[in-house]
Amino acid sequence: MKKIDKERLLLAIAAPVLAIVVSFVVTALVLVATGKQPFDAFNIMFQYGVKSDSQVYILDKATTYYIAGLAVAIGFRMNLFNIGVDGQYRMGAFFAAAVGGAVSLPSFLQIPLIIVVAMLVGGMWAGIAGVLKTTRGVSEVIATIMLNAIATSIIGYLLQPGRLGHLDAAQTQVSTSPLPASGHLFNFNMGELNGDIYGFIVVAVLLGIAYWFVLGRTRFGFDLRAVGQSESAAEASGVSVKRMVITSMLISGAMAGLIGMPTLLNDAHQFGTEFPAGVGFVGISVALLGRNNPVGVALAALLWAFLERTSTQLEFENYDKEIVGVMQGVIVLSVVIAYEVVRRYGIKRQQQKVGEELAAQAKNKQEVTA
Repeated sequence: MKKIDKERLLLAIAAPVLAIVVSFVVTALVLVATGKQPFDAFNIMFQYGVKSDSQVYILDKATTYYIAGLAVAIGFRMNLFNIGVDGQYRMGAFFAAAVGGAVSLPSFLQIPLIIVVAMLVGGMWAGIAGVLKTTRGVSEVIATIMLNAIATSIIGYLLQPGRLGHLDAAQTQVSTSPLPASGHLFNFNMGELNGDIYGFIVVAVLLGIAYWFVLGRTRFGFDLRAVGQSESAAEASGVSVKRMVITSMLISGAMAGLIGMPTLLNDAHQFGTEFPAGVGFVGISVALLGRNNPVGVALAALLWAFLERTSTQLEFENYDKEIVGVMQGVIVLSVVIAYEVVRRYGIKRQQQKVGEELAAQAKNKQEVTA
């Protein structure tokens, strides 16, 4: 048993190590091809990334990316590709900002109201794709892509002066009404030079724990994973596949609605044209890197935020900023390929072990018979 455990541990470590080595080698080759020194670039990234102000920035960005990764991972565990997380996130953040800016309640009511609105809107927007899939057989990929476009149009229509949008004092930016002071979530002050860490990082940690517990320690999580592995087997065991599809999309969308809360409650305090876009698509990469594991997703979110932060410094050092985009893409591909290679090797080793055990049993039986 100890030998098997050691081998499984080595296989688990081999996949991320192989992915990191391959990604660094490929990135180094790309840098060499552009006439740059790869080790100088890596050194610049490391030195800038470990600075105290960079660490605060990375944690704040990683908080948002972590929630996005969890939202995508919920669908992945169900074998659903929820590519509409970005639309669900923006719809949730927009309507939460509009409602939060329209009312003024005590903090213990104002902040939960904003969060609940974001979750409800995100869940309902994702639920549309779930209903279309279960009732009309529409692929969730196609449905969520179209819902992303519709979400953009709806927000663009409503975020106008005279509707739910308001011009700022300089008459240059359009945004929802600012949240009252009671709608501002606390920050962890790290000093004037370092900045503030979003207080929503506490909620992100709790979301990760809830994700781990629900999917790994409850009957619902077992049913969800069972449907993801084999719909026919889950159906035969009494699980309603259609109900699980809709429920999973609702939960994934509700989680997606929380993606914009760190920015809304801790930073911008309103939804405007400058509100971050494309975060949902980052969540897809983060979920893939983290292998849908809450700890892995957290590490992937930190890595992604680190690469984004250090890309600005590379530009100052006359490196092409796009090299970080290449690095991110290479890392995703390397992780996917490395885990698949290790998975196939693991299956082969298991088959060899079973064959050896059967052969040994047959030999012992022959010796006893003789």
